[in-house]
Amino acid sequence: MNRMMAIVEREMRKFFRSPALMMVSMTLPLVQLLILGHAFGGKIRNARMGVVDYDHGSQSLKIHEAFDAIAANIRTFTTVPYTNEVQAREDVRTGKIDAAVIIPKQYSRRVLAGDSPNIGLVVDNTDQVMSDSLEAEMQSLVDALNAPIIQPLVVKQVVLKIVELYPYVEYMKYLLAGSISLAMYVAVMIGGGMLYIDDKARGVHEGYLVTPITRLELVMGLNLAGSIKAILSGICLTVIGSLFAGIGAIFNPMALLQLSLLIVATSVAFNGMMFLMMVRVEDPLVPRAMFGVLNTLLFFPSGAISPVSGLPPWLRAIADVDPFTYAVHGFKAILLKDGGFTAIYPDILFLFAFGIGALLIATPLFKRTL
Repeated sequence: MNRMMAIVEREMRKFFRSPALMMVSMTLPLVQLLILGHAFGGKIRNARMGVVDYDHGSQSLKIHEAFDAIAANIRTFTTVPYTNEVQAREDVRTGKIDAAVIIPKQYSRRVLAGDSPNIGLVVDNTDQVMSDSLEAEMQSLVDALNAPIIQPLVVKQVVLKIVELYPYVEYMKYLLAGSISLAMYVAVMIGGGMLYIDDKARGVHEGYLVTPITRLELVMGLNLAGSIKAILSGICLTVIGSLFAGIGAIFNPMALLQLSLLIVATSVAFNGMMFLMMVRVEDPLVPRAMFGVLNTLLFFPSGAISPVSGLPPWLRAIADVDPFTYAVHGFKAILLKDGGFTAIYPDILFLFAFGIGALLIATPLFKRTL
């Protein structure tokens, strides 16, 4: 035990003497959280909607009033008046406006007569996010126009009532679980995999060979040090990221305990995985070349960016054995849902089993020779 702890002490001293290395391991996930959290997943604001009104009647006035209410409240779009449908279409095509609404002639008369009135919406569907948002907003407006002023006593249509268990979750909050997992992965990759290979290349491990340290003690010492680095990185980004995203789970003692346990399990899984991949590597350039490939292969199918259920079958197969998937699911269950230990214990079991299994396979592969 003393020999193993000596290895841990040596690794941690080297880690703390390089504050730049500690900062680099958290910079990428933190920048990703701030930039992607604000750049994606937000609601559309202040889009430009052209309005061509050929009717100018009492019912088209209701549409204009609804547009003014949208511009003043949720601000999804502001209106730009047009007199010519052709010009409005051309401006949508060239990007001067984002969409155009066409109110046809005789619209008010057809509404009052119940003669299948219609409204046209021209969208630039090359930007699917923008067009979907504007279509959804216009559909809500049309549904409100179709609603009767006096509700009938007998319901004639089926109405879907949506019950939301949680308040609106901003994309930055949704992304936080993936950013924490990514920070721990980067800490293991830089502070574990790359440093381990660099030490071998510089001859540091030759010094271990003249000591009575056994292969198991050497493996466990290196992995314990790597796990501690990942735990420190995970704790730092959990606290900083939660404050940035406005999540109050870190002020809940029970949630903190669950987060701590999940961080430990994730660090064990990531470190075991990394040590297994690097145990027979000799070239220091290999982990640097693998960094981007592993990041793409493990991070994006994990559900950190988009739901796993939307992946094709072959990518789902990767997600099923990816420790990132279980770490992201666990962090979301605590930070976003307050799901408790019941929601995360399968993730914790998998992460511990994955990490310990990887170490058991890597130990006999480790060469205690030059």
